[in-house]
Amino acid sequence: MSASMRDFCRMSKGWSSPPKSTPPGEFPDPNSSSINERVLESWRPAPVESSQNSPIVEEPSLRPELAYNSLEEESVWRDHFRNNGLTVQQPDNNMDVVAEVNKESGFAGESGADKIQERLQKRHQARVEHAERRKEAKESQSVAEEKGEYFYTTFNKERASIEELLASSSGADRAAVAQTLEEATAKTVQLQKFLNDSMLFLKQYDLRQAQAALQKLQTSLAEIREEALPKKKFGFRARTKATDQVSAPVSATRLADAGTPADSGSTNVDGAVAPEQCSFSNMDNVSLTKTAEEIQKRDVLLSHLTNCKVRLVGAPSTLHLKHIDSCEILCGPVSSSVFIDHCTNSTLAVPCQQLRTHNTTDTQVYLHVTSRAIIEDCRGVSFAPFSWSYPTLEEDFTVAGLDQKRNNWNQVDDFNWLAAGTPSPNWTVIPEVDRKTNWDP
Repeated sequence: MSASMRDFCRMSKGWSSPPKSTPPGEFPDPNSSSINERVLESWRPAPVESSQNSPIVEEPSLRPELAYNSLEEESVWRDHFRNNGLTVQQPDNNMDVVAEVNKESGFAGESGADKIQERLQKRHQARVEHAERRKEAKESQSVAEEKGEYFYTTFNKERASIEELLASSSGADRAAVAQTLEEATAKTVQLQKFLNDSMLFLKQYDLRQAQAALQKLQTSLAEIREEALPKKKFGFRARTKATDQVSAPVSATRLADAGTPADSGSTNVDGAVAPEQCSFSNMDNVSLTKTAEEIQKRDVLLSHLTNCKVRLVGAPSTLHLKHIDSCEILCGPVSSSVFIDHCTNSTLAVPCQQLRTHNTTDTQVYLHVTSRAIIEDCRGVSFAPFSWSYPTLEEDFTVAGLDQKRNNWNQVDDFNWLAAGTPSPNWTVIPEVDRKTNWDP
């Protein structure tokens, strides 16, 4: 016990004096008759009578200045209190905190009580905040699990639907197969978009599994298309004017066969195969023109062209561009889809319902599209709004059934870029100052 405690004050009613300090290892004599006359001023409050008419002495552990030096000394003092008929006051639940705060801060009285209250409030607030954080973390985990369950259910349902479509194409006629494959392709595109939108909360393992399943669907779709709608060889003939003329119009070659190229999926929106197809092929350094009478509501195929300028005035059903190098191709409104494959260093301008671009590099596309453009295995492709004009353009928009007020030219889905929220590096928007507006030769 501290020195001040050892100088115990004299008390009334014949109490014996408290024990004096003893050397370590020895016990003080509680019955010693020596009494220290100095009153300990810091010992408050004064003893009071208990209900059994015995004085109450404050437990030294309630106040830091009355602390015991050892367990042995505490035991001796407690025996001394009992022998003198004293009742030791025990601390309440918060007295340890009171002693701790008083000892650390040095405050007593009302100021110390304020500090204690503040300390207790801070502890309570900390516990409340910790409980709130745990609750929020649990709720966030629950939401993520619910999103994951919704993704798995929806993804598996849509995948099964596409697999059923592909299975139903077996043994069907050509027109039915073409329609089924078109529907399966559209569903696959939507499933890809759904996967892209869900990447933020999917685990890496689940994401890889979903990507593998989607890739398997796309492979099956390509195999069935190749088997059911094989490529056909086309014969073309071109008629040119005198060699000294700059422009060399070429007449269209109409194909008696009703079939269309299998890899392009050349069908109308309703799935029917186009009755006729006209085309240009295997030409270099010439200017080619087709009129509305030649291309209206027909499939148009342009392939293996180099350094050519092509003008298609009218509203074709579909447009296929294959192996185009350093060309400028302008086309009127296409009622269904435009398919581009292996196009390099070219400039294209076309309105359509849907654009699908594959294996294309360093090409500018001036586009009017009512759905979303799709690119795959492309690099350096740039887009701007469709800006070519000719006298019957508005009439051809009406014939093609395209809405002139709806243009999603800058809404492009890149199947090789799955990072949601981050722009694909494979396509860009052409700056306004660099956009072409004058298309005349």
